[in-house]
Amino acid sequence: MKKSIVIVAIALLIMSATLFANGVEEGGKIVIGANIYSFADNFMNGVMKPELERYAAEKGVVIEIVDSEGQQAKLNDQVDVFIAKGVNVLAINLVDPASAASVIEKAAAADIPLVLFNKEATEAGIMGTYDKVWYVGTNSAESGIIQGEMMVADWRDHPEWDKNNDGTVQYVLLKGEPGHPDAEARTVESVKAFRDAGIPVEQLALEADPNWSTQHGNDKMQAWLTSSFGDDIELVICNNDGMAFGAINALKAAGVWLPLYGVDALDQALTHIEDGEMNGTVLNDGVGQARATVDLAVNAAMGNDVTQNTEWIIEDNLSKAVRVPYVAVTPENYEDFR
Repeated sequence: MKKSIVIVAIALLIMSATLFANGVEEGGKIVIGANIYSFADNFMNGVMKPELERYAAEKGVVIEIVDSEGQQAKLNDQVDVFIAKGVNVLAINLVDPASAASVIEKAAAADIPLVLFNKEATEAGIMGTYDKVWYVGTNSAESGIIQGEMMVADWRDHPEWDKNNDGTVQYVLLKGEPGHPDAEARTVESVKAFRDAGIPVEQLALEADPNWSTQHGNDKMQAWLTSSFGDDIELVICNNDGMAFGAINALKAAGVWLPLYGVDALDQALTHIEDGEMNGTVLNDGVGQARATVDLAVNAAMGNDVTQNTEWIIEDNLSKAVRVPYVAVTPENYEDFR
């Protein structure tokens, strides 16, 4: 009898060690090791992080989310820690989209599935170097195209916005993080929409901000309003709502109104649209991205096809991406997004 007890005890110890090594908590739950590139980002910390946590709980899995504080080196270390803990799957929001290789190499060496989300790797062919890596995000250009189409339609409907009656749109643009695929694509596509419509444009100023922050938007808008071209500004283009909020604060403090557009459709943006302080935004569906990330991570951890029993579709075998669509949010439909 004692021999049997010893054998059972040893078996239980081995099982426990195996469960720990595979990153499975007591109860056999899947564990996702995840990060947000910076908790200072309004959209990432205010929309995606809460939904990742909520939806993971709904799916009955554990998700541990850390703050990479805008430092790729810190993120690399965090990935090492997750691997050492033995998580079942990684869900990684890159700090630097050009540095995906280091994260993918770490996951491949440990044979841990990896879902990159929100920031797409920019290194050519990198997604093909590991069979267990996928991406969840958007079509970066789409948000700029939609924002541009809104602005063109409104510009045509409001000839009084052309303050100097020269037929040209004099604009300022708050860009966001340099090199970020969304920032770069939105900057190009939003303005291209005017040119495609045959409307001349003139850029008075453009400013980048690695943190996409409200304070930055406020400071730059304040400086622009008091500059030599302050009275010439006819349109404010913001590549995210956070910077747009700052620009609105500066405009209100100066007693100035200008047509202004953002991207993200945060709750505060809907209020600004309601109050007539913002003319439109574009829904960056963080809830959808968070759910797709968890769905793919869970399926990957279980060894299933990553889109099994989900609504998501892998775009192609090259990008291995799930694309969550953007939606225009205007004074006519903003209530639908409350």
